[in-house]
Amino acid sequence: AALSDADRMAAQQDPHGRLDLAGHDTGGHPVRMLRIDRGIFHRAYNDVANSTLWFVHHLLYDTAREPVFDAEFRRDWRAYLAYNAAFAQALAEDAPPGARVLVQDYHLTLVPRLLRDLRPDLAIGHFSHTPWAPPEYFALLPTEIGHQILDGLLGSDSVGFHSRRWADAFLACAATLPGAQVHWSERTVTRSGRTTRVGVFPLGVDAVDLRRRAQGADVALRRQGLLDSAGGRRIIARVDRTELSKNIVRGLLAYRELLRRHPEWCGQVVHVALAYPSRHDLPAYREYTASIQRAADEIDDEFGTEAWRPVLLSVRDDFPASLAAYRVADVMLVNPLRDGMNLVAKEAPVVSDDGVVLVLSREAGAADELGADAFVVNPYDVSETAEALHAALLLDPDERRTRSHRLAEAASAARPDRWLAAQLETLAAG
Repeated sequence: AALSDADRMAAQQDPHGRLDLAGHDTGGHPVRMLRIDRGIFHRAYNDVANSTLWFVHHLLYDTAREPVFDAEFRRDWRAYLAYNAAFAQALAEDAPPGARVLVQDYHLTLVPRLLRDLRPDLAIGHFSHTPWAPPEYFALLPTEIGHQILDGLLGSDSVGFHSRRWADAFLACAATLPGAQVHWSERTVTRSGRTTRVGVFPLGVDAVDLRRRAQGADVALRRQGLLDSAGGRRIIARVDRTELSKNIVRGLLAYRELLRRHPEWCGQVVHVALAYPSRHDLPAYREYTASIQRAADEIDDEFGTEAWRPVLLSVRDDFPASLAAYRVADVMLVNPLRDGMNLVAKEAPVVSDDGVVLVLSREAGAADELGADAFVVNPYDVSETAEALHAALLLDPDERRTRSHRLAEAASAARPDRWLAAQLETLAAG
């Protein structure tokens, strides 16, 4: 992990940057923090990982204007390479002979190849928590950079995703890499004599731990606060970061259309929208948060009365409030434009007090596992989403509880420890 400013000071007490040796409680695990130059970190993490790779894999670009790959971007890319090289070097130094190494996510796509070159004895796995772009969109990247990313990941023995759709997209992109042979039936890629397996490892929730946490006193306090604010009305809830791909504004527009098309719900329902700040050092994210607030204000202005506030919006990070919303929601709206999995869709049914109806985007990886018992929508179609909210509110309570129970079972089928073990077992299989 890269150092925060607070951890940087603490880790300086130990010459190896080990937080566990510097007196931090790490649960008994050795944790080494890397001293990444501030400029390299900003260019690698913000300008490449979050402003480029995230946008590519979530199909977020307004392509008439963006992206622009110029000399400045290539400077940023060199920082991304240096950032990845720092992690590869640290792993090469610390990994025992023949160890299994798991690398996580789009920030570190180059690490497997760099580490392979340093330590060919290691079994290396990489897991992407994001979606993967289809070849025609991945090709927005400069050709040489797209090839470096694919080659970086193919330094792994195993590449994993939450959904088969994302794994298939990666295989299709790998097929464009010179010298790569994709074997679709085996779901492998062979290049330069090395074969990489491409797997699907859905991640579930630890239902026992999550339910225990949801019964905490802080959650109970917030739960009562939500019920008091709702005033006995039905609750449509959402819990998201203010991330562009989460599609919060269209969710608010769908709620507005629900009230316009079905005025019988006016005064009978509230929309609890917990939208937590994300990446506010990036201008696009600050503006998106402002657009969420404007949309909520417009709905309140159009429909609100002295006795009824249609939207209860919070932009303050508060995990106990999230659990409280899960518990009391009649309907949970999860409508991302594109999502590697989406944890909210899995957590809400697990802790719901009396069953929750899930309105779920077809573009969330979680739709693979939860779609049969959710109301699945096109995230761009505001009218369809509004009608799904209407149908969800009208669902028979027994049917709601039955669906919610099945959703909870599916959501907790692959606990985090099993998810991790499956990847390690794949590496052990050779």
